Amino acid sequence: MENTTVVIAGASGFIGTYVSRRFAEDGWNVRTIGRSQRASAAWGDNAAITTALEGADLLVNLAGRTVDCRYNRRNRAEILESRVSTTGALGRALSRCSAPPRTWLNASTGTIYRDARDRPQTEDDGELGEGFSVNVARAWEAALAESPAPVTRKVALRIAIVLGPGGGVMRPFAALARLGLGGRMGAGAQKFSWIHVEDLYRTIRFLHIRKELEGPVNVAAPAAVSNRELMRSVRRAYRMPLGLPTPAWLLKVGAIVIRTETELVLKSRWVEPRKLLDAGFTYRYPTLDGALNASRGRQG
Repeated sequence: MENTTVVIAGASGFIGTYVSRRFAEDGWNVRTIGRSQRASAAWGDNAAITTALEGADLLVNLAGRTVDCRYNRRNRAEILESRVSTTGALGRALSRCSAPPRTWLNASTGTIYRDARDRPQTEDDGELGEGFSVNVARAWEAALAESPAPVTRKVALRIAIVLGPGGGVMRPFAALARLGLGGRMGAGAQKFSWIHVEDLYRTIRFLHIRKELEGPVNVAAPAAVSNRELMRSVRRAYRMPLGLPTPAWLLKVGAIVIRTETELVLKSRWVEPRKLLDAGFTYRYPTLDGALNASRGRQG
C-alpha cells in the first residue's frame, strides 16, 4: 500500500480519529482536513485544501457538527451548515485539481429513511422520511451530487449508529443500564440499525476497491434489532441483569435535562445494507453482542 494516499476530512471526531489511525496502520499516507492544528489543511483555506487533495487516491469526508444536542434554531443551522458547506468546499477544491482522487466517499446518514417498522429500507426501495434530520441528509447528499467533480466517483455513505471504543453514542444507554433503567425505551419495537467502527473502516476500504458501486450505500450491520433487544444486549454487556422500562414521555423530559433529542432512541431506523451484501462484503462484527463486547474491550 506504499504511496497510496487518503484524504480524511473531519478527522478529529470519534469516527475520523479511528479511521485515520487504521489507514496509517495499514500503510496509507494520510492527509487530513479540519480545524485541528495538526491537520494538513484547514477549512476556509481553499488553496491548502486543493493541495491536500492533489494526487490523492481516495477522499473520505466525515465532517459535521454533532447531532447530540437540542435542536434549537442555532444548533439546527450549525448542523446543516457544517455538512453542506464542507461538502461544497471539497467539491470546489476537486474541480481545481489536475489529478483529483478517483473516489470520494461522503458521509450521510441512515436517518434519511422514514420511521420504518414494517420492512427494511434498502438503497433501491427505501422511502425517505420527513423532518429536520431527513432534510439535513437530503441537503448533504444534494451538495455531494452537485459538486463539480467529473472524473471522481461519488458515494454517499448512509451510515447507521456507529459503535466502538470511545464512541459517545452508547453512553446514554450504558448510563441508564447502570442505573437499573436499561429496559425498553418507549414501545420498544422501534428498530435500531448500527455498525461497529471497524466494519465502517473496512466498508470504506471495500468501496474504494469496488469501483462499480456508486450512489448511496447503506452502511449498517446485516441485521437490525429492536430497541427491546438493544437494551437487553446493553444490559448483558454491562452485566446488569434487570432494567426498568422508560416510557416515551419520561424520555422526552430527560432529553431536555441532558440537552439532547429523543430521536436517537424513539425513531425506528431499519437500514438494510443491500448493496454491500450483494457485493460480498463480510462483517467482522455481524452481531450486536459481539460489537458491544468489542467496544468495551472484551471478546465474545
